[in-house]
Amino acid sequence: MAVKLRLARTGKKKQPHYRIVVADSRVARDGRFLEIIGWYSPRNEPSKFHVDVDAAKRWIDKGATPTERVSKILELASKEGEQ
Repeated sequence: MAVKLRLARTGKKKQPHYRIVVADSRVARDGRFLEIIGWYSPRNEPSKFHVDVDAAKRWIDKGATPTERVSKILELASKEGEQ
C-alpha cells in the first residue's frame, strides 16, 4: 500500500479549506483516509495552517511520501516550530 500525506478538500464552492491527511494513494482525493494531521486555509492573507509535525515525521519514517504542497507546508511548519 502506497501511503501519501496529501490535501483533502473541504469547504463550500469557491471557498476551499483543506485537511492534511494520511491516505492510500489509490483512494479518491476526498475519500477514505488513515489520519488527519492538520489543516490548511489558502484564502487568508497570508495562508494559515496547522500541522502535527510529530505525526507527519512518524508517517514519513514509516514510508509515507508527502505531496509537493504538503512538503512545503511541512517545511514552513518546522521553521515556525524552531522560532
